[in-house]
Amino acid sequence: MTLCLLLVALVGCGAGPAVDAARAEVQAVLDRRAEAVLDRDPAAYARTGTRAGFDNLRAVPLADWSYRVTALDRTGDTASASADLRYRVEGYDGAPVTTTRALSLSRDGDGRWYVDSDRPARKSGQQLWDQGAARAVHGERSLVLGVGQPDGKLRDYAGLADRAVPAVSDAWGPEWAGRVVVLVPETLEGMAGLLGSPASSYRGIAAVTTGSTGEDGPAPADRVIVNPDAFGLLGDPGRQVVLTHETTHVATRVHTSAATPLWLSEGFADWVGYRDSARAPAEAAPELAHAVNSGEVPAGLPEDEDFGFTGDADRLARAYESGWLACRLIATRWSERHLTDFYRAVGAHEDREGAVEEAMHRVLNTTREAFTAEWHQYVRESLT
Repeated sequence: MTLCLLLVALVGCGAGPAVDAARAEVQAVLDRRAEAVLDRDPAAYARTGTRAGFDNLRAVPLADWSYRVTALDRTGDTASASADLRYRVEGYDGAPVTTTRALSLSRDGDGRWYVDSDRPARKSGQQLWDQGAARAVHGERSLVLGVGQPDGKLRDYAGLADRAVPAVSDAWGPEWAGRVVVLVPETLEGMAGLLGSPASSYRGIAAVTTGSTGEDGPAPADRVIVNPDAFGLLGDPGRQVVLTHETTHVATRVHTSAATPLWLSEGFADWVGYRDSARAPAEAAPELAHAVNSGEVPAGLPEDEDFGFTGDADRLARAYESGWLACRLIATRWSERHLTDFYRAVGAHEDREGAVEEAMHRVLNTTREAFTAEWHQYVRESLT
């Protein structure tokens, strides 16, 4: 037993420095690789290994790009590494995007390491340029990045986003960055790849917004990701509602936390999206209107699980429409300022329990039970 322990100790002491040295060398290669990306230097990039992906980044306005090796598994002259990639888009990201990459490397006869492949780590979503050459269109208040999309279509997205930003600021207030990044992959499958989820999860969903919620400090790097298949089926008013809805999530992100129920975050985003629309409630909430007119008025506000993309599409639509009417009720019965103050108050709560009830008491001077009863009646009156 003593001999075995001694052998293990000796092997451990011998392997540690070698792995640490290789890790430091790989980190140095990735540092040079990141510098080449920022310098737009293809020759310097090629000297670190494969050039795959470099040209796909040419149109992306990058402010920062860096790697941090988090794990290394070396076998002789080959190695696999896990690294955190952090990058910021110039003029848009207050904080970096962080994603995990899986890298394969090899060492030449002179002992120099080279990158053979750089791809998303398992369970990490792709970046847009992993799917092909990114194209960029700069709007007045937006940046649209697309793959496999003509410039004219990307300009259309930029126009929608440029109109969404002031509409959101008018409803929410000016306390946000006032700009948005929109990603337009070529297909639904491309959207799913960016989100690291099966395509079936987003079939029929026109767009989603990604980003960390409730963070202190600089605003997180949000992305509006479009499903071009579903988005293309919408008319012009519907497209504007969708982009305004998603831009609202960007604006409200730092005031959205684990305490915020989905009926409030999604309902508020829909309220902003429809705020300047002339559509009647029954037109904007057709699934809920059908249920109400069939005698199936919901008993209460939707739960978070009602918003699952992989569930019943009609149930999902009713959940969104119910949340929208709840926010519309607050804006109408109290005021728009009460609605935004209520949203902020809920998000500022430490956790979910009691957040809505406390905010209703403090901001709306009502109880959850009284509000639910009033919402129940409002749904009936608005949709019948």
